[in-house]
Amino acid sequence: MLPASFQIPAALVLVAGGVVACFAGYRFFRIVLGIFGFILGALVTSSAMGTEHTTWMIAGALAGGVVGSLILIAAYFVGVALLGAAIGALAASLIWASLGREPGALVVIVFSIAGALGALALQRYVIIGATAFLGAWTIIVGALALMGRHVTLEAAARNNVWLAYPMNPAPGQYWILFAWIVLGALGVVVQLMLPGGGSKK
Repeated sequence: MLPASFQIPAALVLVAGGVVACFAGYRFFRIVLGIFGFILGALVTSSAMGTEHTTWMIAGALAGGVVGSLILIAAYFVGVALLGAAIGALAASLIWASLGREPGALVVIVFSIAGALGALALQRYVIIGATAFLGAWTIIVGALALMGRHVTLEAAARNNVWLAYPMNPAPGQYWILFAWIVLGALGVVVQLMLPGGGSKK
């Protein structure tokens, strides 16, 4: 985990990345993937190293961040097509099963191709929703860290990667969930209204 002295800069990075993802995630999707891949890679790498060797830990976090960015960027576009193909194959199986038969190989292939194309065609809305709400949560976590919330700052004291990006950054304060929903919904609206949102940059 990052030393305590790096927690505020890390929180600023979370807030900045969250703002980009929440309000312009589709328009700058490759950049958003790179940001979150870098954050995840850096967190995973730094969690495996001790904070007593700051230089090595920072170098490892940077290297892990670069690898994380590349993996996430490459995996997404393959993943969307594979998910759509799987849904198409499942749909073929369910339709033919309701008729008391099994689909042939050609039918499964056709449905799989159709599913993959459908997933790619609808990815704009999937990306907008996912980036808006993921970005909103990142903003909240980073903002709480900047305000000195102990849950988000405890990452420096424990070797637990998830403390840097907690699922419950303010225990007992349920307004956080409401704020996340409102901010995420606002991000969706803003992204849908952005000029040029119909094509990824």
